[in-house]
Amino acid sequence: MMEANDIKTWLGLFAMALTLVAFWPYLRSVLNKTIQPHLFTWIIWSLTTCIVFLAQLAGGGGIGAWVIGFSGLLSAFIALLAWKQHEDNTYTQLDKWLFTLSVLSLPVWFFTQDPLWAVIILTSVDLVGFGLTFKKAFYHPSSENLLFYLLMIIRNVMVLYALSNLNWVTALFPAATGLLAIAFVAMVYVRRQQDNPIKY
Repeated sequence: MMEANDIKTWLGLFAMALTLVAFWPYLRSVLNKTIQPHLFTWIIWSLTTCIVFLAQLAGGGGIGAWVIGFSGLLSAFIALLAWKQHEDNTYTQLDKWLFTLSVLSLPVWFFTQDPLWAVIILTSVDLVGFGLTFKKAFYHPSSENLLFYLLMIIRNVMVLYALSNLNWVTALFPAATGLLAIAFVAMVYVRRQQDNPIKY
């Protein structure tokens, strides 16, 4: 019989593999230059995810935290590709605010000596950023690939089970982004039904 730590390790490794499966179609499209990722968006996402990873390590997250770190590395790689493509490097006032808040999470963590405050700030930044995708998908529900978000939901559930220590520092980010992804998938599904009503 497998011990709890062995189960957490396997869940963490499977969650990493699932992260790569979810990211791969997008990453492949970027590498083939069929899509141009928004540089500033991916810089913010990579920054927030990597800092959350460090906070999770400080909170004793174990293998579950490494999944978030892996996502951060993939996001940073996409940001690097976006910078090399030089296609869409414009940024808005909101981009500036989100970037500033992301960077401010580090001194907040340093001065409070509590990684939870950094996680709260970064989770908020990520959720606000996701709100822009919500707005776009509400008006253009066919513009998003729901499989990516479904895989991220499953991945985040696995991350929560794989965490060595389940506390606010380690669990807030994957739980909040996972719940928002569920709401997003439900909203897009309903909007697609409204745009394409079933005829009897």
